Amino acid sequence: QVQLVESGGGSVQTGGSLRLSCAASGRTFSSYAMGWFRQAPGEERKFVATISFSGTRTYYTDPVKGRFTISRDNDKNMMFLQMSSLKPEDTAVYYCAASKGSYTWVDEFDYWGQGTQVTVSS
Repeated sequence: QVQLVESGGGSVQTGGSLRLSCAASGRTFSSYAMGWFRQAPGEERKFVATISFSGTRTYYTDPVKGRFTISRDNDKNMMFLQMSSLKPEDTAVYYCAASKGSYTWVDEFDYWGQGTQVTVSS
């Protein structure tokens, strides 16, 4: 089992940048596909980006393509989400997640962090 802790959220203005981090416990981090999901007020939690076990393949939801970059460091049990050109519609609680399945199976992520708030003001 893996435990996940997010950090790096905060408040920024439109066009700003933030970098989210996810620290994972355990010795088998590299055996998990990892991902970022977000939940805006009144909405369901949605997939943002995922990354394969090795970090060589990534998958993004269309609204963040070209603005967000997901990455991971398996030596340090860490995952990151670099967010640029932020928009008010990016405002949400962002969750780190892990899965033993493929990084493309976004409905199969079943380990979750507690979430970190990102607020983008216009």
